[in-house]
This record gives sequence, C-alpha cells and structure tokens, in this order.
Amino acid sequence: MAHTETTLTSKEIFNGHVIRVTYDTVKLENGDTSFREVVHHHGGACVLAVTPDDEVYMVRQYRYALGEEIWELPAGKLEAGEDPFEAAKRELAEECGVTAGRYTDLGVIYPTVGYDSEKIYMWAAQDLEKTSQHLDPDEFLDVVAMPFATVLDMVMKGEIKDSKTVAAILKFALLRKNGEVRA
Repeated sequence: MAHTETTLTSKEIFNGHVIRVTYDTVKLENGDTSFREVVHHHGGACVLAVTPDDEVYMVRQYRYALGEEIWELPAGKLEAGEDPFEAAKRELAEECGVTAGRYTDLGVIYPTVGYDSEKIYMWAAQDLEKTSQHLDPDEFLDVVAMPFATVLDMVMKGEIKDSKTVAAILKFALLRKNGEVRA
C-alpha cells in the first residue's frame, strides 16, 4: 500500500519572488488530521562542467541564509514553467562563461523533503567552449577550475557541503568508475 496524505485546506502565508509558503491541514492515512508548513519553489538546475584536463568549474559565493561563503557547482533557480535543461545551459554560460557540446543527465534531487517542494535537476557538461561570463547585477562570485580529484576529495572531507554539488560530484564519479561516461 502506498502511503499518502490528502490536503483538506491550504492557506497561503507568504508569496515572494523565490518562494511561496502555505500552511496546510492534511488527512493522514489513519484518518487523523495534521498540519504541514510547505515551502513551494520552482526548482533549480545545476551543471558539473568538466574540462578536457579533468578540471571542474566550481563557484565560490556568499550565501546569505547560511552566513558563509561556500563552494558549489554553477546553478540557478527555474522560472515558472522553464525547462530545467535550458536553465542549466543558461546558468553555465552566465556564471562560468562556457557552453558545452555534450551533456549527461545526472538526475534530480530533492534537497529538503520535509517541508520544501524544490527539485534540483543535474547535468554533467563536457566538450566545453569558452564564451563570456554575464552575471546578474546582484550576483557576485568567483569561478575556479579545480582538478576533479581535488573536488571529490573536498566532498569526502566535508569541505563542500552544498547538497546539489555533493550529489552531482558523487554521481559523476560513480558513472565514470563504471565506464558510463568518458573523461
């Protein structure tokens, strides 16, 4: 039997530029009712861009909600109804100033399943060509090409904590090990 909950009522608490928050009353599978606070988000896309020299384009930027500067893959939020693959290509060009001739789908992750609807779509990009970086006016970041082995080591040591970056790096490492992607 599949587990499920049924929404009985939903009240919007907040509606902003990036998220919408609702307070929902739900019917549980045993017939009882409970409450859920849900953050609704259009989702995001990220790209693991790998150079012919086996370097990865990493982005270092300050994340206000965490109060710290972190390492992550180039990524961005989706606009309502936007194709995730097109968003990933856009973010790679905007943040890193490169395009790719070959993409490998790395799947989807749900970063915060307890209260957030966000889904992040991930790709690996290879056969890169330089274009020009064009950041959003409120975007400040450094782009650094790092050896894949170094990035993988940073993930394993806990120096990279961003969930989409950790997932994409580990998935790509396993695909490479299994011969499912070529270097």
